[in-house]
Amino acid sequence: MLLIRGEGGGTTLTGTLYERGERAPRFKGAPDEDAPYVWVCDEFYAVESGGTVQKVDGEEVNVAFESPMPRGFDTKEQALDAADEHVRTQFARIGVDAEDVEITVEKQDVEAAEPQ
Repeated sequence: MLLIRGEGGGTTLTGTLYERGERAPRFKGAPDEDAPYVWVCDEFYAVESGGTVQKVDGEEVNVAFESPMPRGFDTKEQALDAADEHVRTQFARIGVDAEDVEITVEKQDVEAAEPQ
């Protein structure tokens, strides 16, 4: 599993890319379990009031979260491209320029990540 992390505006968003042979989460709306690569990450946007207050570039922004939208892909390259675009889009939705978001990819040991 890969953790795809975006950092920008003083905040961070991390999503998970399940790779071929790993068990992606199973819940309503999850892609076909036969998809070799599955991307799961929160989606959010700025709202006038309500939501959760988040500091972005030193300013308070009210953020509303949507249910994660898991997406399946045939290739790792497609999945990584979609993850990058997704993370940058989420930051843009709260006022951070997509080009100012730093993306990192970290390999996570599946056994260590699963609850015992």
